[in-house]
Amino acid sequence: MCDYSLMCIPNRLAREHEDLVMHRFPTGSLGFASPFDLYEVQVAVEARTGGFWRALRNFLTPPKISHVPAVCIPPGARLKLEGIPKRLQMDLDVGPDEEVTFTQLTAMANTYRDAVRFKNGYRVRLQDLVEGIRAKVLDLSLASEYEPFQEERSRALFDLR
Repeated sequence: MCDYSLMCIPNRLAREHEDLVMHRFPTGSLGFASPFDLYEVQVAVEARTGGFWRALRNFLTPPKISHVPAVCIPPGARLKLEGIPKRLQMDLDVGPDEEVTFTQLTAMANTYRDAVRFKNGYRVRLQDLVEGIRAKVLDLSLASEYEPFQEERSRALFDLR
C-alpha cells in the first residue's frame, strides 16, 4: 500500500489509468507521486524566488506550499513501468517498458515491503528502483482478490539462482 516511511506525509489511493512517477520524498524513501502534484509544488517554489522585495515578503509572510502526496497502490494492482534504466533491464532481464504487479514482500511492520513483480518472476522493492521511472495504473480490480503474504515461486533481485 504505502511503505511505513511514507505514512507521515500526505497520501492518497491510486486511480485506474492514472500516470505516476517514482519520486524521492522528504523522508528519503522512494514512492509513487502524481506528475501533476509535483508540477504544482514546483510552480509554487518558483513563485517564491526572484528579487530582494519578493524574498523579503516571502520571509515575513511565507507562502503556503502543499506537500506532494504519496500515491498508495494496493497489492495486486497491475502497472506498466516505463523508462526502466539499462542497468535494471540487464539485471532483471526485462525491457525498457514492462507490465508488473504491485505486491508486498512481508507483513512485518517498520520495513520496506512495497515491491513490483515482473512477469519473469523477479520481485524488486520500490526502494531498489530509481527516481523518475514512470508508471501507469492499468488495473486495480485484482487488488481485492490478491493475497500479498502467501508464498510465491519467484526470485528476488539479489537471490542466487
